Amino acid sequence: MIDDKSGALSVVHQCRLLSLARSTLYYTASKAYNECDLQMMEALDRLHLEDPTRGTRRMRKELIKLDFQIGRRYVRTLMRHMRIRTIFCKPRTTISDPTKYKYPYLLRNVPITRPNQAWAIDITYIPMPKGHMYLTAIIDLHSRYIVGWSISNTMEAEWVTQVVKDAVEAHGKPEIMNSDQGVQFTSDSYLNYLKSQETIQISMDGKGRAIDNVFIERFWRTIKYDKLYLCKPENGRELHQACAEFIAYYNHRRDHSSIGDQPPVKAYLNEYQIAA
Repeated sequence: MIDDKSGALSVVHQCRLLSLARSTLYYTASKAYNECDLQMMEALDRLHLEDPTRGTRRMRKELIKLDFQIGRRYVRTLMRHMRIRTIFCKPRTTISDPTKYKYPYLLRNVPITRPNQAWAIDITYIPMPKGHMYLTAIIDLHSRYIVGWSISNTMEAEWVTQVVKDAVEAHGKPEIMNSDQGVQFTSDSYLNYLKSQETIQISMDGKGRAIDNVFIERFWRTIKYDKLYLCKPENGRELHQACAEFIAYYNHRRDHSSIGDQPPVKAYLNEYQIAA
């Protein structure tokens, strides 16, 4: 529906009229890496979902088993580009801006008993046949409901901030917003927006502890293995359609045993309406 060559209406205006996020217009996957790199990155993505405790040494050994010739330093470079965070038993340095203030983790030992009490946001790498893209999503930790999501071929802070704005506009404010310490979540754009909402508390995972954001990490595994790895989208349009289809199914039809064998939308809307 969008005509990026139209002289009458700008892309921004067309998106506004269609209530469409501009980030969904990134139809072309990124091609910053060569074909061999992309194959290794796809393998790294699968290996990380299989065992998130693998560090660069173990990842390199697994890639060598798959007949890739690669050094540990380049494995680290690829993992950083993909935002792969290894789970450690002790704090380690993650991909963050050391000059930025890090907010404390607010969810430790806190019972999550109601919708919109706490949301978690994250970004994941999506391997594609001729490049890669990124998917960000926000999950309500009580109901497992995906309250917002978007795809992009870059990881700009403004993109992440817009996804949060859209989710708040659609579902109201969470009491706590949790993320990791990545540069997108320590950016002025992201933090200033959350602080402007006044009632939203900012929470950030401990360094090297991806398990702190465990529910969104589980969602990444689910959407990749149950949808994206099976249909293998060729471009951004197909990826967006695949994500939209699966998230609609995940929210409205996929039962979760942890919330009483019901889909997230029932746990989210029913309890939210009762609380209201």
